[in-house]
Amino acid sequence: MKYFRILPVAVLTTLIVSGPVAAQDDEMTLNQLLDLVAQGSATDNRAEEERTQRFEQNQAQQEQLLQDGRNEQAAQERRSDQLETTFEENELLIADVTEQLDARLGSLRELFGVLQQVAGDARAQFENSFTNVEYPDRATFLTDLAAKMGSSSQLASIEEIERLWFELQREATEQGKVKRIPDYRVITTDGQESFEDVIRVGTFNVVADGRYLSHNPETNSLSELQRQPEGGRFTGSTSDLVRAAPGSGVVRFGLDPTSGVILSALVETPNITERINQGGIVGYVIIALGILGVLLSAERLISLTIAGRKVKAQLESNTPSDGNALGRVLQVYHNNREADTETLELKLGEAILKETPALQRGILFIKVISVVAPLLGLLGTVTGMINTFQAITLFGTGDPKTMAGGISQALVTTVLGLTVAIPTVLLHTIVSGRSKTITQILLEQTAGIVADQSEKTQSA
Repeated sequence: MKYFRILPVAVLTTLIVSGPVAAQDDEMTLNQLLDLVAQGSATDNRAEEERTQRFEQNQAQQEQLLQDGRNEQAAQERRSDQLETTFEENELLIADVTEQLDARLGSLRELFGVLQQVAGDARAQFENSFTNVEYPDRATFLTDLAAKMGSSSQLASIEEIERLWFELQREATEQGKVKRIPDYRVITTDGQESFEDVIRVGTFNVVADGRYLSHNPETNSLSELQRQPEGGRFTGSTSDLVRAAPGSGVVRFGLDPTSGVILSALVETPNITERINQGGIVGYVIIALGILGVLLSAERLISLTIAGRKVKAQLESNTPSDGNALGRVLQVYHNNREADTETLELKLGEAILKETPALQRGILFIKVISVVAPLLGLLGTVTGMINTFQAITLFGTGDPKTMAGGISQALVTTVLGLTVAIPTVLLHTIVSGRSKTITQILLEQTAGIVADQSEKTQSA
């Protein structure tokens, strides 16, 4: 406010100081300027008064607003005190009511706890059961019931308890049923979908025509096993079951009482071809030697059997024949009747020596195979263990699958070596015995001939 009083004085002083110079130019202009200054001063005074009045009025309103705010604060504080009092009263009431509820429930609370546990266990069992493909909605019911029983503010109704009992009873009943499900969606091994009739055998297996199916609990769907049991023994029973008419009587069926556990282990078991392939190159060599030994043993058995029969036939005949070993030896005797005993003995020994290679041909090789086969199996075992240790060095022992290849090779080659060696040893014994039998007959006949010749020489 002092600023506005000083401003006209400063302006006037300025005009007075510079006035003489302006007056020299134009006296009328200076008078007009003084009038304008006087008018501006009056206008400023009126504006100042108006601003002062407005400030005084606003100050009164601000004081009223402040008073209203204080009154509102006091009212809210009184309301807060009332709400706190009500909250404390409600807390006491809730505690009292909860105590009354616990007293009234008594043993029912234990019952509801058992119901909650049974509902949770039944849900896990039903989700993994083959019957879930027909009744998928019960999992939602059991989940809601278990969640409801877990809340202390909610209790199960009579209808829910009865339905829980009904679901348990239905599951037990379905375990004893063989049921056909028409046009059900089945995922094949190549990922395609097909709709076909399937048979549910209790809670143990679900089969289609010639195939066993597996159940996926996450999607509640049926899918074909990536590999069916070998041999057709079990898959043939699934076809018989699917094609059997209702009420046709008893049908033989390969049942898995573990609901797929044994079946999964069965289909994962390697077949003969896979076992052989696990043996690698060493296994192939062992099998080749085994086949060669068996063929050679069979040829020797047939040849020696025929030769033995011819020799026995020659024993019953007095005429030597060139078609058998004994006949050829006797022919040497007939050709050297006049020779002395020592010469005849040498001639007969030479004849037996000529017949021996034919009788013992291939027997030594069979024996070699019987000895080499287990050694090759040992070689495969050592090679497989080396591969196993290399896998352990690279990948550690955390994943057994990385070691399975080497261990399989180690075990399979050992089995193959023993499988070849055992029958080869038996065949060698049989073949060698046949050969020795024929050789023994030749030696006996030769000894008899020499003895007769010696007696004739001595008597002469």
